[in-house]
Amino acid sequence: MRRADIENVRKKALTDAAIQAVGAQGSMDVTMADIAARAGVSAALAHHYFGSKQDLMTASVRALLADLRTDAIAALGNARSPRGRLSAIIQVSFSAKQFSSETVAAWLAFYVEAQRNPGLSRLLGIYGRRLHSNLVSGLRPMVGEWEAARIAEGTAAMIDGLYIRKALGSAGRRADPVQLVEDHIETQIASVRRFA
Repeated sequence: MRRADIENVRKKALTDAAIQAVGAQGSMDVTMADIAARAGVSAALAHHYFGSKQDLMTASVRALLADLRTDAIAALGNARSPRGRLSAIIQVSFSAKQFSSETVAAWLAFYVEAQRNPGLSRLLGIYGRRLHSNLVSGLRPMVGEWEAARIAEGTAAMIDGLYIRKALGSAGRRADPVQLVEDHIETQIASVRRFA
C-alpha cells in the first residue's frame, strides 16, 4: 500500500473515531488521546495529521457531509420524478447510515459547538443550504418557486427537528420520521394545489 493510501486510511479512521467518541460522549468533551485510541493510533499521529482537536472535528463534519452528499447523489440519480427526488432526499436523511444514534448525537454536539466555532458553523451552513436546494429542486416543478422555497424551509426544519428528537431519545411512541416528513410534504403540496 502506498504511503498516501496509508495516510488516507489513518485519517478516515481518526475522523470515524472522532464521530464515535463525540457521539458516545454526547459532547465535544473528548481528547485527542481518546480519539486516537479508538482509531488505534497514537495521539502524536493524530496531532500530526490534524494539528488540533478543533481541526479534527472540522474534518469529521466534512466527512459526515461528504458521506451524506455521496448518498444523496446516488439516491437522486435513481429518482424518476420531482416527487421521487423529494422521497430520495428524505430516505437519505433518515437512512440507517446517516441516522444511527451515534451519528445523530455527534451532529447534535457539532451544532452546539458551531455556536463558538466559525469553521463548524460554516460547514453546517453548507449542509443547510444543500438540503434546502435539493428539496426546492424537487418541489419547484409541482408548486412553483415561492411555494417550493417555503415548503422546503419547513421540511428541512422538520428533518433537523427529528434529528434532535432522536438525539435526545424522546420517550413515548413515535411515528416513523420518514413517514412524518412525507406526510408533511403531501399536505403542503395538496394545500397549494387546492388554493391555486
